[in-house]
Amino acid sequence: MAAPAMQQPSFLLANLKIDSTTKPFLQCCQELVKVIDDYPAKELHLIFPWLVESVFGSLDGVIVGWNLRFLQACSNQYNIVMDFLNPSGPMMKLVYKLQAEEYKYEIPVSFLPGPVKVSIQEGVLPDCPLLNNKLHFPLSGLQTLSLALNPFEYYMFMFASSLITPKNYSLGQHVSSLDSAYFVLVDTYLKYFLPTEGSVPPSPFTYKRGSVSPPAPRAPSVPFAGYGIHSTSLLKRHISHQPSVTADPAAQEIWRSEALLQVFVEMWLHHYSLEMYQKLQSPQVKLALLQYRLSMSSMLCQPLTPPGSGTLDTYQEPFTPTEEHVLVVRLLVKHLHAFSCSLKPEQVSSSAHSHTSPLEELKRVVVHRFVQQKLYVFLQHCFGHWPLDASFRVVLETWLSYIQPWRYTGEKTNPQTDQNKGVPEKWSLFVQENLLMYTKLFQGFLNRVVRTDLVNVKNALMVFRVAKVFAQPNLSEMIQKGEQLFLEPEHVLHQRQHQCFLSPGHGGSFLSARQPVVTDRVFRVKSHVYGLEGQDCQYKQMFGTELRGTVLKLIQIINQARQTAKKISDQSAEVAANNSFMSWFGMGSPDLNYTFNGGEVDDTGVCVKKTHEFLERSLDYLCQIFRLNVGQLSQLMATLGSGQDDGNSKQLPDCVQGKNGLILTDLGRMQVINGLRRFEIEYQGDPELQPIRSYENAILVRLFFKISSLVNERFGGHMDALCSRPDFLGQLGRHYLASPEAAADGMRRSPETRLTAERNRRPRLSLRMLASYRTLLMLLLLYLFVALFSFGPMSSTLLILTGGFLYGLLSCPVWR
Repeated sequence: MAAPAMQQPSFLLANLKIDSTTKPFLQCCQELVKVIDDYPAKELHLIFPWLVESVFGSLDGVIVGWNLRFLQACSNQYNIVMDFLNPSGPMMKLVYKLQAEEYKYEIPVSFLPGPVKVSIQEGVLPDCPLLNNKLHFPLSGLQTLSLALNPFEYYMFMFASSLITPKNYSLGQHVSSLDSAYFVLVDTYLKYFLPTEGSVPPSPFTYKRGSVSPPAPRAPSVPFAGYGIHSTSLLKRHISHQPSVTADPAAQEIWRSEALLQVFVEMWLHHYSLEMYQKLQSPQVKLALLQYRLSMSSMLCQPLTPPGSGTLDTYQEPFTPTEEHVLVVRLLVKHLHAFSCSLKPEQVSSSAHSHTSPLEELKRVVVHRFVQQKLYVFLQHCFGHWPLDASFRVVLETWLSYIQPWRYTGEKTNPQTDQNKGVPEKWSLFVQENLLMYTKLFQGFLNRVVRTDLVNVKNALMVFRVAKVFAQPNLSEMIQKGEQLFLEPEHVLHQRQHQCFLSPGHGGSFLSARQPVVTDRVFRVKSHVYGLEGQDCQYKQMFGTELRGTVLKLIQIINQARQTAKKISDQSAEVAANNSFMSWFGMGSPDLNYTFNGGEVDDTGVCVKKTHEFLERSLDYLCQIFRLNVGQLSQLMATLGSGQDDGNSKQLPDCVQGKNGLILTDLGRMQVINGLRRFEIEYQGDPELQPIRSYENAILVRLFFKISSLVNERFGGHMDALCSRPDFLGQLGRHYLASPEAAADGMRRSPETRLTAERNRRPRLSLRMLASYRTLLMLLLLYLFVALFSFGPMSSTLLILTGGFLYGLLSCPVWR
């Protein structure tokens, strides 16, 4: 009787696989719901990995799954999928059903983010609570390691990894991230497991043992060096003190919230090198940081320098996230701020030893403990590697969302009133504990913006957004105060080491873990900076002299971009005239490279007005942030701009002479980007081989080129002999055929190979002018005019050729 029972799950899985390929989607989902309700966990255990892979796709990208990233609300399958995958739906019911039986599912380590994978394969266990006691060691060695995850962790891991796993989607599919089923599901899971109001709904199933016990400690035989003491899980810290379920039922449910958050953060933000990981998490760095703190408070020992050198930029992983990836990260950041800000007021002001619920404690520490470090590295990587185009807006808005947690307090305020009111003083500690998020990333943004085209309305909008955020009243003062705390000398700290303690009234924050150790805000700021950048970091002040010079340079670029935008607006009518119907006959500009400098096709009219407005307001905000005199600065920029526009608009950009020609300087690049100066671009190759213009007939151009080539090849020697004669016939030949002097002049302007130069020097016949629509129109008019005097076609042709020869003879240089 045991054998059929063992074979039943295999038959069930095989039938489900067949049904998934032959039956309609709705019917398949209905049968899956019935299977989940009717079958026991023992039989559903083998179905679960296949079902999860069928929904989210495989980790190697071969199986696409249900295409949640492409599934829009307008699709017929959208509501079916959302009902099946929502936190109270059949899929989650299956997860809880298996969770109660404590099944485990393996994930190969090779599918983890790069730093974690390399770290584990090298025998170093990362400081990641998600990996604690979950590594499965096979007999074949470390290269085939896997993680043993419970059903909930496995489900969330597959869901999170489907965002970053490249898949073979069919052609023609386009992503609309904000409306896709995946984006909506992320938002739904965050609101369900990290609720801003109330508590997490309990699981419909309970564990066999009646309580959640903490994971067993790692065996001493595990061949891992480790990065040091693992950060204790919030779940383990609470549940280890809970003797039973009845003591605190909420403690039995918060593990899902923490597990979901850990999976999302590790899979979406953990993308940097192993060296950077070791720099931030190695025992030597932690010991050096501890000794540094002790040296400031007791002056008994000197800080140790951690191994390794260089800044964060030295240790970047070659990883470029997609726009959809960054949008989901922004959604996570916004919800975590709202989740953290929903902490009850009585919990904020309570003492450190009072009892709080696990969910409230998670709200207190969620941003600082789970997100801050990895998000900082993630954003700095994006700032340094993202293309210099308008798509950077998604990264920018993610950064601005993180540094403005006061926007997500849930209070309904008037935007204009809130802008004038400024940042509440209670957020000063958050600003100080996230100082690098404001100062270092602002410097990274400046380095990007001085290299972009600010005449583009999208780039101008990004400058306006950042300037408006940092110009909020009180924010620049909070940042400056944080820099002063970080730069405070050690002897001052020694004098005041016993005067300020960590308490709700003296620096206590619901965004940092409550510890019995007393400390000062200075130590918090220094711990934040050294924890993210290392002990050997060279901090550059946001309000220092060096950065102030960069800001003045940006202000100059903004002013020049405004002038260029105004020039584009003034010349738009002229462009319309040049591109009118007469240009079809060649009356317009024949230059293929003729465009407005710095402008795009849509940067006219309303867009140019918006650009001017954004740049104008950005100047005002920058003057407020760095306390610049608006009147004097505007007068200086106006004088500088008018002088450059009047005297230098026809000059070449600023260059230096190099081995291979002129090389643009930083000033020259800025002048080219913003359209202040430009190189005169001309075609300097073989005139016969230049691109076919819009006022030429392509068929005639190719036909006349073949005829000219045959004539030049057949009579090339005679042409050379004719043009080399010093008499009148030689002058006449050089006038009608290609001029050697013109070719030599072209050589001086553009480098050419010796073979090309020799070919361009030789006199030759060119009939390309006859392929021009203007020439054809003139010939047609001449034929009609001559026909009025009753001339036939042959006589008209002879008369026109005679007239053309006499015109050329009179314009020959020999008569001048």
